[in-house]
Amino acid sequence: MIRTASFARFALSLVLALAVGLPAQAETRVPQSQTEISLGFAPLVNQAAPAVVNIYAKIVRQQHQRSPFMNDPFFEDFFRNFSNPRPRVESSLGSGVILSQDGIIVSNYHVVAMATEIRVVTTDKREYEARVVLADQASDLAILQLEDAADLPFLTLRNSDEVEVGELALAIGNPFGVGQTVSSGIVSGLARSGTASGEGFGYYIQTDAPINPGNSGGALIDVNGDLIGINTRILSRSGGSNGIGFAIPANLVREFVKQAQAGSEGFQRPWAGMAGQPVDADLAASLGMDLPEGMVISELHPQSPFAKAGFEVGDVITDVDGQVVNSPSEMVFRMSVAGLDGTSMVTRLRGDIRETLVVEMFTAPNDPPTRSVVMNENSVLPGLTVGLINPVAIVRLQLPLSATGVAVLDPGPYAARAGIKAGDILLAINGKEVTSSEDVPALLEQAGRRLRFDLNRRGQRVSLHMRR
Repeated sequence: MIRTASFARFALSLVLALAVGLPAQAETRVPQSQTEISLGFAPLVNQAAPAVVNIYAKIVRQQHQRSPFMNDPFFEDFFRNFSNPRPRVESSLGSGVILSQDGIIVSNYHVVAMATEIRVVTTDKREYEARVVLADQASDLAILQLEDAADLPFLTLRNSDEVEVGELALAIGNPFGVGQTVSSGIVSGLARSGTASGEGFGYYIQTDAPINPGNSGGALIDVNGDLIGINTRILSRSGGSNGIGFAIPANLVREFVKQAQAGSEGFQRPWAGMAGQPVDADLAASLGMDLPEGMVISELHPQSPFAKAGFEVGDVITDVDGQVVNSPSEMVFRMSVAGLDGTSMVTRLRGDIRETLVVEMFTAPNDPPTRSVVMNENSVLPGLTVGLINPVAIVRLQLPLSATGVAVLDPGPYAARAGIKAGDILLAINGKEVTSSEDVPALLEQAGRRLRFDLNRRGQRVSLHMRR
């Protein structure tokens, strides 16, 4: 009973701290009046809510309307030109967070992706046009810039590595388009990876503060009104919030803003040049480890920054810059937060020896040069683009680290119809081996009326046949 009473006094004092706008470590005392109790989160919401905006995105798509007579042999030619595309306008609704007085806003990629027009509305009904300055589908983040904005309220980014499970959190956004709404909860989990996104780059703060459609891009704040994450997804079978929501940590948002302000056209991640897997109990036993921890390196590119630092296949990476790493997704996140042109301190476990090494952070090198070749209009397959496989091609085409040879960078319209895809590795054309990108135009020119492509597609050998 004594412990229960103590916890109750602590909880009430925390509510009071919120009510009077003080940090949570303020002097512990019980509320002195019904007014203090009834205030709840109101002062905190009044402080933070003006920096959360509604985003209305317009997307124009070309919709082809096919005539019912197109399949008729008699009318087919007559109606061939009557199937012109018609524009179809779609709308996307979401939320965003202001991060600077001059109107830098962060939201989700899926809120503004492919938008032809973006309108942002603040809580005091001011409206602004906005443009996307940096966006990344894999991270589901986008940085926007408002036009002609000044003296706007904004939220401060907190170091999300300091967030702890059990902290109170508020989610602010515009669910279902009903207007700005606030929901409360706690931080339920950290380092949630691979549960909310199929992209492979997912790394999230989990919260039980309800997040519903339209909350995407909204703010997840702590008891001091600092931004700890951007609400992005929910885990639900019904489509509604079941108390399992995910937010992108503020530290990744900070790196996005940094690159956007530096003028980057796309988000740049340091290249790991490795593949790995989490260490489970069985793997730990086979490696002679007392307890499962970290991520074991299963594949390493010779030009990888980790290879250059002295890492080898079989090494176990346990942390990056003092933060625990237990999966490839966590590794990607830690490197993304570290940024480019710097170094990270990476701890490895090799046998019984644990040591920390300095690893450079750089993008995948274009070495050796890709030497891409584009088939001209006189070619059998105009628009087909091929190039030598190097680290840049491996990242762009998501090829295995061990991939070598010549790859299809862009199939173009005609090769695509024949079934050739970007990322296909060209082995031979009409039985003649492809050893360089310069071989392809000559081999296509020598071909007769029939073409046969021998390809390596995601580890599978594929043969495609076409007639000229």
